[in-house]
Amino acid sequence: MPRLSRTTVTPVPAAALPAATWGRHPGPVVLGPVALVLIAAVLAAVHHAEVVAHRVGEPLGSLVLAVAVTVIEVALIVTLMITADKDTSGLARDTVFAAVMISVNGIVGLSLLVSALKHHPAVFNPEGTGSMLATVITLATVCPVLPSFTTSEPGPIYTGPQLAFAAIASLVLYGLFVFTQTIRHRDFFLPVDKDGQNLEATGHADLDDDGHADPPDNRTTAWSAGFLVVSLVAVVGLAKIISPAIEDGVAAPGFPTPSSAS
Repeated sequence: MPRLSRTTVTPVPAAALPAATWGRHPGPVVLGPVALVLIAAVLAAVHHAEVVAHRVGEPLGSLVLAVAVTVIEVALIVTLMITADKDTSGLARDTVFAAVMISVNGIVGLSLLVSALKHHPAVFNPEGTGSMLATVITLATVCPVLPSFTTSEPGPIYTGPQLAFAAIASLVLYGLFVFTQTIRHRDFFLPVDKDGQNLEATGHADLDDDGHADPPDNRTTAWSAGFLVVSLVAVVGLAKIISPAIEDGVAAPGFPTPSSAS
């Protein structure tokens, strides 16, 4: 049993809270603590995903983190689309577009800024970074952007054959990227030293060859994998509870919603 901490204590009660409030519409007094528990569950999920990712090493660790985030996002989208009373056909598109903007502009920009402030010239692997950004930009263009320029159907939507082509093309593109990341050009996605040299190639890697602290043992990894699953379930359930309040908060000042923007 791992030692008790915030990330090990939070997941189980956070997962039980949606079951206690499911089907109800709690007031602001209840929603405040629920929102705090949701934040704690997200942080716990990220922590345990990082533990598992660190155990498997790079670049597979990046895939573990990506899968964890994708499960949260897809589960939230599907849950809201199924349970919503109004049209939510544009919810998936708007959510994916927002995620791309936050990742490419927010996370990448903030990482470059902090790295430059701390280390002056930012050090990163240009081959892997370029491949990843090119894949994200292409997928973002094919899925949320390109439908606005098609004319076979009125509105920014694909026809059936166009949608099938976009789905297959996106799957093939991502499959090629994963193959490149994990097999063909694995060295493109490994950390580099201050001179831009691969740490594994220069012989300065750790026991797991990723340039970080040594990985956790199998027992710790197994506990984190279990807590990760529980945390993901808790995040989806808690987000469903507070989603009506968020929608009301967005509608109150007159901000556009997915249904109105479609």
